[in-house]
Amino acid sequence: MSDLPDDLAPDTLAVHAGRGDLRQLGVHAPPLDLSTTYPFSDLDGAVASLDAMMEGRDPTAGGPIYSRLHAPTVARFEQGLAAMEGTDAAVAFASGMAAITAVLLAARTPEKNHVVGVRPIYGTTDKLLSSGTLGLEVTWTDAAGVAEAVREDTCLVCVETPVNPTLDLVDLADIVRQSGGVPVACDSTFATPVLQRPAAHGVAFVVHSGTKFIGGHGDVLAGVVACSNEWAAALREVRILTGANLHPLAAYLLHRGLPTLPLRVRRAQETATALAARLSDHGGVSRVYHPSVPGRDPLGLVGRQMDGPGPMLSFEVTGGFEAADRLMRALRVITPAVSLGSTDTLIQHPAGLTQRVASADAGSLITPGLLRLAVGLEDADDLWADLLRGLPA
Repeated sequence: MSDLPDDLAPDTLAVHAGRGDLRQLGVHAPPLDLSTTYPFSDLDGAVASLDAMMEGRDPTAGGPIYSRLHAPTVARFEQGLAAMEGTDAAVAFASGMAAITAVLLAARTPEKNHVVGVRPIYGTTDKLLSSGTLGLEVTWTDAAGVAEAVREDTCLVCVETPVNPTLDLVDLADIVRQSGGVPVACDSTFATPVLQRPAAHGVAFVVHSGTKFIGGHGDVLAGVVACSNEWAAALREVRILTGANLHPLAAYLLHRGLPTLPLRVRRAQETATALAARLSDHGGVSRVYHPSVPGRDPLGLVGRQMDGPGPMLSFEVTGGFEAADRLMRALRVITPAVSLGSTDTLIQHPAGLTQRVASADAGSLITPGLLRLAVGLEDADDLWADLLRGLPA
């Protein structure tokens, strides 16, 4: 438990959240607990604890029992992330896809088995929903068509903002309004809780690939969902039954990364904004996707829903696939690789990689010349000089 004041700024929460028991433990850094099983001295207490955890609740007596049921190091990270998102709880998973899968399984019921998906959305999420793997019926729509797509048997509305990879912004309050009481799940990976807190706009499930900015160093695979206590119980039950647990070492690294998350995101955002402006003026670039570019935030969501335009951008080079390939081959500082949110800048080709698994009807914005740039912490001038090596004349 934490006795932190209720009105702390996000930067202060990032440093202190999830660390409320450290004084009692007599330590300054959160401990790393790698135990898989835990001794118990009171059988009645252990049974009560097991029953609580099997119902998705935190242990109330008898200790954690077994790490698939409850892991103290993972719980500390969850508390920290929930505090930053402004939710009752958070539940961590082994990957971002494990997290969104758990949300889908927790939301469905025998009577409600229909999902509304708002496109565009992350390619593997699109594939998961379209494949029928989870036995769900899916209706795809755009942000304006949610109300028409919702049915009596709809259990969930899935949306992503900023959108991967076009960086379009979706008005979450409007999506919640259109959903008419159906819970909304928002993938907020690109924004992080530093720039956007969807729960404040009525979103039920705030989903992150913790692999990205939250981990921040390219060495952790993780997912996490921030939500109410009620939904957290359902998600924990799914996690227990499916075994999609986050390893304690990964949770330790994620928790260690939270204090620097605001600094990293804002620094990368500043550089991304500068690069977006320069790319917009370059003759070899036909279009730049970043909310700071004029016309890319028609709803005025930056400053209202988001605290900034974000550290991700995409741009389309003239010359299509061949030009994109030449650019990536010419780079010496920027790393051609999928993923994002690391300390170094990464560039990748959505049509050939991350969005390739999406359904063929997922949209035509993902063109052969589109490149996605996940800006890191390097000097902006060095990154620009590197891009100039490969940009079409």
